[in-house]
Amino acid sequence: MTALDAPAVAGWLTGALGGGVEVFDLGRPLYRGMPQSPNHPPYWHTLPRRHGDAVRADGGSAAADHISLGTHVGTHVDAFSHVSHDGRLFGGVDAAEAQRGGSMSAHGAETIEPMFRRGVLLDVPGALGLPTCEPGYEITPDDLDLTVRRQGVDVRDGDVVLLRSGWGARFGQGGPAEYIGHDSGVPGIGEAGARWLAERRVHAAGADTIAFECLPPGRGHSLLPAHRVLLVEHGTYIIETLDLERIAAAAVHEFLFVLSPLKLVGATGSPVRPLAVTPKAAS
Repeated sequence: MTALDAPAVAGWLTGALGGGVEVFDLGRPLYRGMPQSPNHPPYWHTLPRRHGDAVRADGGSAAADHISLGTHVGTHVDAFSHVSHDGRLFGGVDAAEAQRGGSMSAHGAETIEPMFRRGVLLDVPGALGLPTCEPGYEITPDDLDLTVRRQGVDVRDGDVVLLRSGWGARFGQGGPAEYIGHDSGVPGIGEAGARWLAERRVHAAGADTIAFECLPPGRGHSLLPAHRVLLVEHGTYIIETLDLERIAAAAVHEFLFVLSPLKLVGATGSPVRPLAVTPKAAS
C-alpha cells in the first residue's frame, strides 16, 4: 500500500470494499473561535444571503455562505513554499523571487498531488504507557523506534506517518489557549525526530498539534527546526491539527490514507479533510 505499489493498493481496496470499510475522519471541524495559530487569519463564516431575502415565484428560497480563513487554519497541509531557510525554499528556489507579485510562483499548494498512500499511525504515548505526552515534551527517535516495535509496524519509503502525542484531546476543551499551549508548551518531535522521518523517506508526516513539532513552554513558534528539515531540506509535506483520538482508541496503526488539497494557486498551504480507510472489522 505504498505509492510505489499501486497494484497492491488496488487489490487491497477491492477486497476491503467487498467486506465493507471503516472510515476514520482525521479532520477538525471549522468554526468561529476555533483554536488556531495566532500567526494566521482566523476562520470566519457568515450568511450574506439568507432564506427569505429572495423568494422565487414557486415559494423556493436559498441561503448562501461566505467563509474566510488562513490556509494554515484547522487541519491543513503545508506546501513546500511555506518555509524558507537562508532565503531558499526546497530545491534551492529563491524565496524572494518566488513570492514576487504576492503569490508563490514555485511550490504552491496547487502542486501538492492528492495522497492515496499507505498510512501509519505512531501512537507515542500509547507505546509509552501514557494517556498523553507531557506539555513541551520532545518526542525522540528512541520514542519513535519504541513505538514502531511495540505496535509491530514498519515505516516505509513513501508512507504518510501520523504522530499522536495525545495533545489533540485538548482541541475544543476549555478555551483555544488550552490547545495552542503557548505558556504550557506542546509535545512533538524536534530536529532529531524530523531526521528520523526523513531517513525513512516518508512522503508526508502529520501530528495532532497546531505546529506539528515540539514547542517549549513560553517560546511559541520562535524556532521550528522540524519544518526546516522536512519542508526545506527533504521535500516532505507536513499535516497539522489532525484528529487522531478515535483511530488511536481503535488501535488502527496501518491504513489507506486519503488526502486531497484544494488547488489554491500560489498558496503556501491548503485546508484538508484527511481520511484513514481500513477493512471493516468482522462482527
